[in-house]
Amino acid sequence: MRLSIERKPIRVNPDPKRVIARFFFNGNDRAKEVIERVMLISEDDAFGIVSPLLQEYSKRHRNITRVLNRHCSKLKPLFLELNIDFDTLTVYRKLLIGSYFTHEYSIESAAFFNPSIVEDPDQTELEDGQRRVIISFRAVGEGHISSITFRRALIDKDNNISIQPAGSYIDEAEIVRNAIYNKKLFFEKAAITQINIDVISELESKLDHHFEYANLRRIIMDSQKLQEDDMKRLEYDKVLWLADSYYEIVFSLDTDISDRVIFPISEYERKGIEDARFVQFTNDDGSKLYYATYTAYDGSLIMPKLLQTTDFYNFKIMPLYGAGAQNKNLALFPRKVNGKYVMISRIDGCNNYIMYSDKINIWEKPVMLQQPKFSWEFVQIGNCGSPIETPDGWIMITHGVGPMRRYVLGASLLKLDDPTVEIGRLREPLLIPNSDEREGYVPNVLYSCGVIVHNNKLIIPYGVSDSSTAFAEVCLDELLKKLKAVI
Repeated sequence: MRLSIERKPIRVNPDPKRVIARFFFNGNDRAKEVIERVMLISEDDAFGIVSPLLQEYSKRHRNITRVLNRHCSKLKPLFLELNIDFDTLTVYRKLLIGSYFTHEYSIESAAFFNPSIVEDPDQTELEDGQRRVIISFRAVGEGHISSITFRRALIDKDNNISIQPAGSYIDEAEIVRNAIYNKKLFFEKAAITQINIDVISELESKLDHHFEYANLRRIIMDSQKLQEDDMKRLEYDKVLWLADSYYEIVFSLDTDISDRVIFPISEYERKGIEDARFVQFTNDDGSKLYYATYTAYDGSLIMPKLLQTTDFYNFKIMPLYGAGAQNKNLALFPRKVNGKYVMISRIDGCNNYIMYSDKINIWEKPVMLQQPKFSWEFVQIGNCGSPIETPDGWIMITHGVGPMRRYVLGASLLKLDDPTVEIGRLREPLLIPNSDEREGYVPNVLYSCGVIVHNNKLIIPYGVSDSSTAFAEVCLDELLKKLKAVI
């Protein structure tokens, strides 16, 4: 018989009113035409057009003038080609030009799902039995482009969950490119992404063992100038796109966490940042930080990446390397085991693997951990976020895909000091879509990217048919009892 599980009377739905002001660009030729048209407008007309725009959109964006100025500044090379002195433009003309190269993007207009949940760094001013948490979501907007968004929530002593209201504004982060690249690892990744081998060999010969972004960019620009073949120039661009996959982002300290959106930045994630699995990681010295594994997608290539933060304001992002860092579904254990980092992966698309590493970003030698065993997971089995540590072993929530491509949640128990050993696995699903959860963007799908334990209950946030997010809980003792009884 299936375990008793309680669904919470709460649902987090997408909000199409949550929009972000993004750079809008239709190519150099059309951009130059727009600039020339705006330059023909008198100063009074420019002010008359942009003034009501500022009044209207200041109600929808925290600092719309800063956004418009930033977008206008992106066009400086085109002003140079048009023989226009950018520095002599008036404030209002710059703002007006910026407005023509800005569009609103509704980050949650299509779906809001696949959540993970971690303890908030701030646990001050709480009552006994309360816990403040941060929930991440995969938000999908126009063009099926995914980003990472957040909500803060409070769990009380009775495990009631209150989602804090979202802020009125959404902010993109400032991007900082200050990575130092390891040449060997960088070009191994370049080979995997099928960049032209001659281009890789040439650039390798010109770079030091460790190099900076600015140096790589300068060498690429110089090499492209010597190329007449457009396709070959594109191969150099691909190397730069890979370098763009390493970056830091910084959010303003005056933003609420619900205001912060991690939007695709590099070319290799231009089609989406998918299914972030956040985990609070405890170092050997007891200090804590947060990691998240996620899938970057460019429309054809999947690139697993790692995100790191201590405060949810500053994030460091990098690709993951190695034979085990392939495909989707990577989930990091919340601490080292036997002195090594541990990761679950699904490198072949249908089975769970486990691997150890001395370095957080290099994953080799994956070992098969689980294969589909029961009818409800015959198509594939995968993890639903980082395992949860208990005295009896590591609880790993899984997803299984069965008939009619129905996604359900299951659970397994791994040995505490050797998680390559599976102690038990539920024979029946832990959670299946009910009649209210079967309809949505992708029907018949329940999916989670991370769970948490509170007051001896396992709390499971889960995506409902890729459309919204719901919550359920199960008694931890009853789950462990069931898992230990199933061999």
